[in-house]
Amino acid sequence: MAGFRKLAKDTAVLTASSVLMRCIGLAYQVWLAGRIGAAGIGLWQLVTSVSMLSATLAISGIRFTTTRLVSEELGGGNGAGASRAVTHCLGYAALMGCAAFLVLYLCAEPIGFLWIGDARTVKSLRILAFGLPAIALSSVLNGYFIASGHAWRSAAVQVLEQLTGIGCVMALLSRVPGDDLELCCAAISGGRTVADIVSLLLIAALYLLERRQRRRGAPARLTGRMLRIAIPLALSAYARTSLTTLENLLVPRKLREAGFSAERALGGYGTITGMVFPIIGFPSCLLSALAELTVPELTAAQVRGDTARIDSTVSRLLRWTLAFSLLCAAFLFVNAEALGALIYHSSGVGPYIRVFALLVPMMYMDIVTDGCLKGLGQMMWSMGYNITEAALGTLLVITLLPRWALDGYIFMLFFCEIFNFVLSITRLRRVAQFRLLPLRRRRRGQSPAGNGS
Repeated sequence: MAGFRKLAKDTAVLTASSVLMRCIGLAYQVWLAGRIGAAGIGLWQLVTSVSMLSATLAISGIRFTTTRLVSEELGGGNGAGASRAVTHCLGYAALMGCAAFLVLYLCAEPIGFLWIGDARTVKSLRILAFGLPAIALSSVLNGYFIASGHAWRSAAVQVLEQLTGIGCVMALLSRVPGDDLELCCAAISGGRTVADIVSLLLIAALYLLERRQRRRGAPARLTGRMLRIAIPLALSAYARTSLTTLENLLVPRKLREAGFSAERALGGYGTITGMVFPIIGFPSCLLSALAELTVPELTAAQVRGDTARIDSTVSRLLRWTLAFSLLCAAFLFVNAEALGALIYHSSGVGPYIRVFALLVPMMYMDIVTDGCLKGLGQMMWSMGYNITEAALGTLLVITLLPRWALDGYIFMLFFCEIFNFVLSITRLRRVAQFRLLPLRRRRRGQSPAGNGS
């Protein structure tokens, strides 16, 4: 029970910061949509898709690897091993972050011309490249603070990072014309890069202050363990993110094949991904915090062999998530038009909010299910499902969008989310005996009579 109370406390900290960040981010997104329009949002989403692939290369699985290694060391009472794990992971992150910088910076032009098919993205990609080493190093320190039970430090830095980024973007955008989408996207990229660097400086300062207070001891052997976790995760992440990026880049092209103009294709894509999904995903900040904090909680229980704690924690998380997601879905469905008009002053966003409200329960349950799988060492299964989902999504974009346009895109999003959730919850059922209904059940290995006979 104490462990669950600690999880609840840490979740409350991350949730409070996430709610604040989502509120600020949504207000910023509304302002940005008004500043650069739906077509500008669509162009920026294409840049974001490529930058996410680059960030995946920079991180290369090291954030979760850090959380897992530190959780294992702290769960075994080895504080010195946790410190050593961070050092190893920082070296790995520095190497991969610099490699990602070189790849994106040197390949920005062919990516912009050949992959994205829009020369206006080249400048933005080169600017974003400078933030990749900072993203990689920050991911290690964020993973450490999550595992060590100091989530509030990571949360505070993330809030400051977001405020810094928004402030820089607004200042830079004020100096460029709103109809020049190339300069607008470059200004947004500049603000994001500055924020990434500031975030690294802040979280590194917090880590160094804490490290001075930590007792040193005999280091653990961690290089092999780190690579056994990070390399499979990295390869899986490369595959999944590459497919997702390809899928996102193909959407505007396939919409044009369906008869959309270039601006209408960007506008339709930007409306769903850059305007509707921020609203649909807004309430999930609580679940994202739960999913992240579940990893060290379940990892520690697994190291101790405490199956009862695992089953109890997973059951509570899934029950709470199901109830919360159903309430959110009902609210979004009933108030779709009002939310679209209130937030974006547009009647075209509301119908899409109502449609995707039906997907909310599975989206939210999948977030927590994924966190539970990672905490129980099932990350390769989770990544396999994600890769398969991304491959199916790409295939559906190619086959459905030229004929069905945005209706085909909506069907693809529904199909892929349902597919991923069914596989993930089935796998979780094989490694944890959870119940969605709060009924009393016997522990593993206990007979129906309760006497072990």
